Amino acid sequence: MEFFCGLDVGLEATALCVVDERGEVHLRCTVETDPQAIHDAVVPFLPRLRRVGHEAGSLSPWLHPELMRLGLPAVCLETVHVRAAMAAQRNKTDAADALGIAHLMRTGWFRHAHIKSERCYRIRLLLTQRRNLKRKVLDLENTIRHSLKAFGIRIKGTGRGGFEQAVRDAVAGDALTSELMDAMLIARAALWKQYCRLHDLVVKMVARDELCRRFLGIPGVGPVTALSFVAAIDDPSRFRRSRDVAAYFGLTSRRWQSGSSIDVQGRISKAGDPDMRRALYEAGSALMTRFKGQDKLRSWGLELAKRSCHRKATVAVARKLAVIMHAMWTDGTFYVGHAGASAADVAARAAVKDRRLLGAHA
Repeated sequence: MEFFCGLDVGLEATALCVVDERGEVHLRCTVETDPQAIHDAVVPFLPRLRRVGHEAGSLSPWLHPELMRLGLPAVCLETVHVRAAMAAQRNKTDAADALGIAHLMRTGWFRHAHIKSERCYRIRLLLTQRRNLKRKVLDLENTIRHSLKAFGIRIKGTGRGGFEQAVRDAVAGDALTSELMDAMLIARAALWKQYCRLHDLVVKMVARDELCRRFLGIPGVGPVTALSFVAAIDDPSRFRRSRDVAAYFGLTSRRWQSGSSIDVQGRISKAGDPDMRRALYEAGSALMTRFKGQDKLRSWGLELAKRSCHRKATVAVARKLAVIMHAMWTDGTFYVGHAGASAADVAARAAVKDRRLLGAHA
């Protein structure tokens, strides 16, 4: 007789359920969220324990490898699929969720969630904290602009470098407002300094990575997009086709079909990593609006924008960029923007980007 285990993982405690191949429950308990405690609870079933399932979550990058190291046949499940399977439950409790996951393990009706390498999670942590600091800086700037509008002061026509001096000049005649803005500007400067520190780490990491430097040969793709793509994919071999990557990042259309009378193809699904999708969209927008050279992908996007709209064309370009970058990764090739480009032209363009990247952060 084979056994199957379901885990509903919480921050402090984990609900555990073990069922046999006929669906009969043999163990229901709650243990501490610790790999060793989970292992000790299922030791009596270990020789015939077929699968141990847990839903993907914030603890999965730590918990899953530890369970595997202890010899448990751990399986990480896609959250969306588990939620859909549990939707018919009358009452949602941790114990019921553990039982439902155990039955998913028994029936085999589940999808694996990929657990990335530790390096990818470290890169993701760097990118996330860089983004958070930048958002806080923008929040402070917007707060300052909004607050000064009450006095008829509008800060406009200044870049990020001249913003602080423009605010100080505008409130120089009011002692209280000047003191308040001084505190806000000091906080903004401190956050911006730390943001630049993390951004330098991103650029240096990209400069040392050969794959990221190849991605920089694509017009519109910068260090953040290149490093985000590497961290989001981790292992390119887990995609059978390069075009599957576009669906993985939620850049393909949703479809709703029922019978012969209903077949609706809507907007993009927006599934997967939102930060990666945003980075690809920004890269596509930069390719279409800022790059002025000859490029087949840019020309295709501009033609599409004439027939449809700029935003839809940018999404389409972002989708193709995801496919191209994955193909470059698997094939070890370089990006060639137009039919007339020679290998020397491609190498020269990549060398210019490398010099800029390494020169600015030597």
